[in-house]
Amino acid sequence: MLKEFREFIARGNVMELAVAVIIGAAFGKIVTSLTDDIIMPVIGKIFGGLDFSSYFIVMGAVPEKLAGSSDYAALKAAGVPLLGWGAFVTQAVNFVVIAFIIFLMVRSINRTTAKPAEVAAEPAPEAADITLLREIRDALTKQG
Repeated sequence: MLKEFREFIARGNVMELAVAVIIGAAFGKIVTSLTDDIIMPVIGKIFGGLDFSSYFIVMGAVPEKLAGSSDYAALKAAGVPLLGWGAFVTQAVNFVVIAFIIFLMVRSINRTTAKPAEVAAEPAPEAADITLLREIRDALTKQG
């Protein structure tokens, strides 16, 4: 069983998948930073707030020590039910950025990848009965 497992792991597809997961995780952190540190502050500034992820709706009782607090992380850690729509919008923008970057990558790969040359199809050989009829026609034209 150990030998089968070793063979399974050594296959190219599994190793490529492992590399893709590691690179994807690192890429995800870069995009998260791009979204959280660059894009969302600009969007927050446009909409009047600097920290877009702090937009939320309190849906339950707030402990006295956190009364009047606008710290989403502290309220969430205290177990206060929150509708964190700002965090959701941040994640949605994060997804759109990742999807757009992947689209650009696939598009550039498709453009640079050589497409197989289209081979001109040779016309199908003429059927024997058509050839025979053509010869008969040509012979009758010469006699007539």
